Amino acid sequence: MRKTQAGPARTLVGISRRLARECGSLGFAAAAAVYNPLVYARRPHELYLRRYGGAPKKVIFLGMNPGPWGMAQTGVPFGEIAAVRDWLGIEAAVGKPQREHPKRPVSGFACTKSEVSGRRLWGFFRERFETPQVFFRDHFVANYCPLVFMAESGANLTPDKLPWEEAAPLFAACDRALADMIRALRPQWVIGVGGFAKKRLDAAAALLADGDPPAFRAAQILHPSPANPRANAGWGKEAAKALQSLGIWD
Repeated sequence: MRKTQAGPARTLVGISRRLARECGSLGFAAAAAVYNPLVYARRPHELYLRRYGGAPKKVIFLGMNPGPWGMAQTGVPFGEIAAVRDWLGIEAAVGKPQREHPKRPVSGFACTKSEVSGRRLWGFFRERFETPQVFFRDHFVANYCPLVFMAESGANLTPDKLPWEEAAPLFAACDRALADMIRALRPQWVIGVGGFAKKRLDAAAALLADGDPPAFRAAQILHPSPANPRANAGWGKEAAKALQSLGIWD
């Protein structure tokens, strides 16, 4: 049983390290600062992969990229501090990005700010499944792109806002990593959390050949970002309704 559980997790760690190297070789003139938590927050990130990515999953939830007060601090997708530390039981040393934006400092688990999207997402899962062990029995959460991009002002710069000449090699690396994760975890469903993730999921699916895992189904739920007015009017209920309508949850 241990070998069965450890195999996918080892694969996920290898995918993560390769993606970190590939992203680290890219340049992004459009951004004032770029954080790669797969490097400076590698310890908690890989702890997450090893603890919760050790077996195939029924459903993968796929986000866009890290938020400045979530995965940028903890290395865990949608990684709001309290959710990662108190519910997932993950806490480890976090370093610093190569260039730190003064308005977006990295304090790791000492960060006092809360990532609203992560608080909503993990709180939603906690309310339904109660324990991470029950949730991760069939589910996993990942981000498509591991990098955080910031404008001079410190504002978040999402990957879809990058110039195409900078986005294209990034998306190519992330598409490969996503396809490899799907091969490792063999999901029945991959759910894009927001429209961008769903669009990139469709691109990555084209990399999967006939000999790859059985066909999975792709769908989309509303992103829990507070920048989305619909998400502020009962995101959890809308997400649950969408998953129920797909037949994923009862």
